[in-house]
Amino acid sequence: MRRVIIPGRNCWTVEEASNAGVLVDARAYYRELYRAAQKARSYIAITGWQFDSDVALLRGDDLGEARGEVKLLPMLDELCRANPELHVYVLAWDFSLLLAMEREWMQHLIFNWTTNERVRFRFDASSPLYGAHHQKLVVIDGAVAFTGGMDVCDCRYDDRDHAARSSVRCDSGRDPHGPYHDVQSVLTGPVVDKLAELFEARWAHSGGGELKLPKVARDDVDFTASIPAPPGPVALSRTFGKTLLPPQEAVQEVRALFLDAIDSAERFIYIENQYFSSRAIYQAMVKRLRAPGRGRLQVMLVLPQQPEALREQLAMGIAQVRLLRSLERVAREHGHDFGVYCSAGRDSESGEDVYTYIHSKVMVVDDRFLTLGSANTTNRSLGLDSELNLSWEAEEDGDAVSRAIRRIRVSLMAEHAGLEGVESVRVLARADGRLVDWLDGLAAAGLHRLRPHPLETVFDQSPLLKSLEPEELIIDPEDSVLDESLFEALHRAEDGLFASGIRLLSRWLVGTGTERPHRAICPANSEEDGRSTGG
Repeated sequence: MRRVIIPGRNCWTVEEASNAGVLVDARAYYRELYRAAQKARSYIAITGWQFDSDVALLRGDDLGEARGEVKLLPMLDELCRANPELHVYVLAWDFSLLLAMEREWMQHLIFNWTTNERVRFRFDASSPLYGAHHQKLVVIDGAVAFTGGMDVCDCRYDDRDHAARSSVRCDSGRDPHGPYHDVQSVLTGPVVDKLAELFEARWAHSGGGELKLPKVARDDVDFTASIPAPPGPVALSRTFGKTLLPPQEAVQEVRALFLDAIDSAERFIYIENQYFSSRAIYQAMVKRLRAPGRGRLQVMLVLPQQPEALREQLAMGIAQVRLLRSLERVAREHGHDFGVYCSAGRDSESGEDVYTYIHSKVMVVDDRFLTLGSANTTNRSLGLDSELNLSWEAEEDGDAVSRAIRRIRVSLMAEHAGLEGVESVRVLARADGRLVDWLDGLAAAGLHRLRPHPLETVFDQSPLLKSLEPEELIIDPEDSVLDESLFEALHRAEDGLFASGIRLLSRWLVGTGTERPHRAICPANSEEDGRSTGG
């Protein structure tokens, strides 16, 4: 059996987890985060892509567990006022102006000036130009950590039923948003020490100064709303984009992890993700599908029915459809099975399908390898944005790790398909050479939640728009176009500065990157543990 996880190649480190669980959908994650925060003694450290101060962590029936404030920032403030020893650190991506209308305004003032002085909030502007900080991480007292695909922000809350209509999916006075699916992990044990170290480095790299998070001896850490994660060691893999100022070399562990996992597949690959637009992953899939002498492969993807916003449809949707259509053709030509699906529930009032938005980032290979985290299957998640993934790998088929991975995969697939009962779950658990055919039939019938993915772009939906479909977009890069262009403009004497500036400007105009210079100072890279301390 070909091993996937190789420290130094596709992961930063492999550490023991005393206990770990997989939290499916925001109701489970927010509830466990609330319970863990209530027990915090020394610190709560949070970093993410987006935060909203008034997101309620407990809703509906869960409000019976409330011990005070349930909204994020009021809760953190209340906890600090009740415990003079508690410190809270919140590190948020200093987002692109293109997202300004979707974000809570003046967060620096709201978090820092309306709360206890021990609640410290920073914007992190140290990502590469054209890139984003996308890691989602919470560490509490060095005793428990949460990481995965979920931020604590508007329009994320849902439970595993994904009802077509739900009054609890309502944030900040908005109308209720649609069904939303995501996956997070919760961990205890030595692995939490490395995650705390990662947060310390991110805080320092943002310009916040040196931070040393104390480790608190705790015997009261527990979590109840999770699926048990595989026992034993867990690998941590990262992405950081290269920056010139502050200087930081690229870290592409997640990229290598995904490619090695695909190459190792002997029976099936299961992916659920927000996007599929990575050229590297596409090429790895093609290579595996065309490999002579390898077994028949079942490839199953669960994706959103379409990207949320028009800019995302333009940025990733067009590439996604082209790549998936090509993979479908290659799989058919070489005797493999390839299925792409989305998930929907029927609205009893309108009679129409209401699709669940898939935001999770999960890959399972042969029920012996599992990775989940913040990384999308996009170019930018493999080379430019900051990302963090956890991975588990079985020693042999049928061992405790393999069985735990299978339970997680089956649980997720059953949720998307809307299946219950022993017989249905048994079919999913087998994952044999007929599974894609069985899922295709289930999706085509439309009697449950699974639907065939339409594999259409916004341009396919209108003949008038079809003629405007671009041949190529660079909105989903692996490298920082702006950083590299600037470097070339300053160092290539044979290329005039004016021409270089025009090229730089033209590339910037079609991008979605940030507009500001870096303000952070990058700490020196650590050679002792092999990590780049910039993230």
